[in-house]
Amino acid sequence: MIGEMGLAITGGLGLKALARTIHPYPTQAEVWKKLADAYQRTRLTPGVKRLLGAWLAWAR
Repeated sequence: MIGEMGLAITGGLGLKALARTIHPYPTQAEVWKKLADAYQRTRLTPGVKRLLGAWLAWAR
């Protein structure tokens, strides 16, 4: 959103123009994060998964 605001200021655009803008979701950064999370889950061994599950259950 900072980039959009910077563009609006330098381009002399008003709030009306920003309101009409389509804001895509998910952002590129969120897509990369989801892909990385999915990859990391494939690397999780059953022993580590069990250990992390027990630790998270204890931490709640």
